[in-house]
Amino acid sequence: MVEVELLPDLSHCIETVAKKEYEDTVRRFLAGGGDVLLEERLSLLRDFLEEADFRELRRQSEEYLLQGRRVKFVLYREAGELRYKLTAC
Repeated sequence: MVEVELLPDLSHCIETVAKKEYEDTVRRFLAGGGDVLLEERLSLLRDFLEEADFRELRRQSEEYLLQGRRVKFVLYREAGELRYKLTAC
């Protein structure tokens, strides 16, 4: 199972981090000739960028970030559906 970890901070919201990771993954995918794991990673990121409620995700993550906590989003698929979990430490 492919998972993608995204680490927003007070300077870069979850949407910005996801877009940057998508762009970086596209570059690696094109340079590497089409790796299957990179293809799944691209699919997860693309779906996340298209479907996520970034206003709500920013609200959730900023609450923790303002407390000085580190935030991590993990994207994955379950039964073919995009899922994500947010953890703060």
